[in-house]
Amino acid sequence: MADKIFARPQALKDVAFHYCPGCHHGIIHRLVAEVLDELGITDKTIGVAPVGCSVLAYEYFNCDMFEAAHGRAPAVATGVKRSQPDAVVFTYQGDGDLAAIGTAEIVHAAARGERITTIFVNNAIYGMTGGQMAPTSLIDQVTNTSPYGRKAETAGMPIRMSEMLATLDGAKFITRVAVNNPGNMAKAKAAIKKAFEIQLQGDGFTMVEVLSTCPTNWGMTPIEAAGWLEKQLITYYPLGQFKVPEEVAK
Repeated sequence: MADKIFARPQALKDVAFHYCPGCHHGIIHRLVAEVLDELGITDKTIGVAPVGCSVLAYEYFNCDMFEAAHGRAPAVATGVKRSQPDAVVFTYQGDGDLAAIGTAEIVHAAARGERITTIFVNNAIYGMTGGQMAPTSLIDQVTNTSPYGRKAETAGMPIRMSEMLATLDGAKFITRVAVNNPGNMAKAKAAIKKAFEIQLQGDGFTMVEVLSTCPTNWGMTPIEAAGWLEKQLITYYPLGQFKVPEEVAK
């Protein structure tokens, strides 16, 4: 009998994902789960998911999960971490959540140096609520609320959250990755693992921004969406590290 070389991570429940075809949430879930398994921290991990496509994350992660009001995951995670300092606490948030209604929460959590980890999924649009323009939607991007494309003179420029949060002293590790090909998936997993390791060391706020597709609301096939992410999204949101601890930078 051949050895099993690929299996579902123990930190993921044995259920099917509900996400749309071509959506990257399933990949990102798996990477987070693999990291929890490898670090042996699933039993002490508490996740917080707010409103958005990730609202059903409690159905998938095999650890304790909280639901938070829209945008309030960092505030809830702060309370969890302060009351359970030995727990490993993470938030799993989309761009419509984190960069819009939850901007204040994520900025101040990072400024305070809360010892939590945020997985920030950026697909440049509101997913679950129907495809409205998000703070991260690109200039000229067509959405349900910008049918002629986003215009800078009325909506401003798309917000680069990683670059902004990296300016705060409380932020210890801020990086942007993508999961559009195997090489980037490996880099994304390494970044997620580093973020959790820094939390385990007792340091401050960590965030991994993951560029993702949303074929349904982009009005594209999964293959077209992957190409748009590569040509458009990564061009405006360059991959890389924006804040790292000194020992990591060496």
